[in-house]
Amino acid sequence: MLAPQRQAAILDRVRATGGVRVSELAAQFGVSDMTVRRDLDILADRGLLAKVHGGATLVDSGATDEPGFAAKSALQRAEKVAIAARAAELVSPGGAVALSAGTTTVELARHLVDVAGLTVVTNSIPAADVFYRDGRGDQTVILTGGVRTPSDALVGPVAVAAVRSLHVDLLFLGVHGMSERTGYTTPNLMESDTNRALISAAGRLVVLADHTKWGTVGISSMAELSEAQVLVCDAALPATARDTLAGHGVELLIADQP
Repeated sequence: MLAPQRQAAILDRVRATGGVRVSELAAQFGVSDMTVRRDLDILADRGLLAKVHGGATLVDSGATDEPGFAAKSALQRAEKVAIAARAAELVSPGGAVALSAGTTTVELARHLVDVAGLTVVTNSIPAADVFYRDGRGDQTVILTGGVRTPSDALVGPVAVAAVRSLHVDLLFLGVHGMSERTGYTTPNLMESDTNRALISAAGRLVVLADHTKWGTVGISSMAELSEAQVLVCDAALPATARDTLAGHGVELLIADQP
């Protein structure tokens, strides 16, 4: 197992159990205690977990906690790639789509660089960069202005004003969390306003979220569950969540991992 794969597995275990011990991880992965400690150091430096004596625990975060883009990119990497590939099947040549900010939407951008005649509206700096570097000459990319957030989103009044003048076929929305009570949420109030403007500009709303987003709640709601026509998720989404989404009329597309 490569180091990035091992670190991703460590993160999954911390999220599932709340804490891990160095000795248990060393036995699980068949590596030395020193190797595990190096993994924990790397993950702690990225703000993904908190080191304690003999192991590590979850980082204490709240409804307004917003990890940086690099930190979020390391989480559920395989799931995000699979979700992006499945979502790309919804896009047709010559269409107009919007991509909100988020690590999964950036993965989607990488799957859309070969779609002919595509028009893309986004408030994500990394997503726009993907098209600028690798996109086709017949594609049009519109990057909103605005104030930059820790997740590399452009938000605020300038971004909202730009989006309100536009209309797209599909919006692919990345979310911080989702639940029946709160709908789709974000930890950034200004990003919530911008995403609401994107939702209003779109003919259809497609939410991209891995299974860990279910039950997570950010400070601001962007939309009710029923406002999304489609949710693209991975196979680990709990049965109770699937039933709830179906009850709200949301079509669930499951992304199969290789």
